[in-house]
Amino acid sequence: MSIEATLERVSAIRQAVADPATLIGSNGALTGGTEAPAATSGGSFADALKSAAEETPSATSAASLLADPSESTAGLSSAADIASPYSLASLGGVAGSSLQGATGASSSPLVAIAESQLGQTEQPPGSNESAAIAQYRTATVGAMPGEPWCAYFASWVARQAGEPLGAQGQGLGSVGEIWSWAQSSGRAITNGPGVVPKPGDLIVFGDEHVGIVRDVLPSGQIQTIEGNYENKVAANVRSPGEATGYVSMS
Repeated sequence: MSIEATLERVSAIRQAVADPATLIGSNGALTGGTEAPAATSGGSFADALKSAAEETPSATSAASLLADPSESTAGLSSAADIASPYSLASLGGVAGSSLQGATGASSSPLVAIAESQLGQTEQPPGSNESAAIAQYRTATVGAMPGEPWCAYFASWVARQAGEPLGAQGQGLGSVGEIWSWAQSSGRAITNGPGVVPKPGDLIVFGDEHVGIVRDVLPSGQIQTIEGNYENKVAANVRSPGEATGYVSMS
């Protein structure tokens, strides 16, 4: 029996339980196009219900379909039909924890990659160090251990997304360097009235801090993902006036 027929049969059984009268009569029909069980001499509602239930796959059968993907995916053209668009379990050897309530897959690779790192923390806090942070530094030539790492994180995310920072793609280790490169490459957008960034743009706070624009809320507030915010990779919400500028990455 097909899934559609099974669902119709279950619907018929539920309706019969609610209104046994629907099972009486030789030409009656249940809603949803399911034919009612024909009345037989000496038959009863209980017999009809039992017969219908015997045709419905059991919970064990359903569980076996889940356990054997070859059965449950027989109608799909390929494994890609059921696979996630991309896997972010591990990027560049760094496993990240997801944030509950995140917006999910984004059209910007930078956002998707940054989201995969949410929750990575300094070990110990305040040290500017961890295995993940050491990995972020690999995207910037001349990166130094123990240094503030928001720019290292932005450089790593950009490189993973195939859009490395710097004239030679060498990565940039300070916010000032990022803004200078943005200006020289025509990517710098000075913040002001009416300026709305796009997901995946870098968000710059003077020479002090840089993050990644995750989304813009209807209120105008800006959701961000920022490395080295309170000793971790963190999701944040910024007011439109906080940033000094943005770096277009698309």
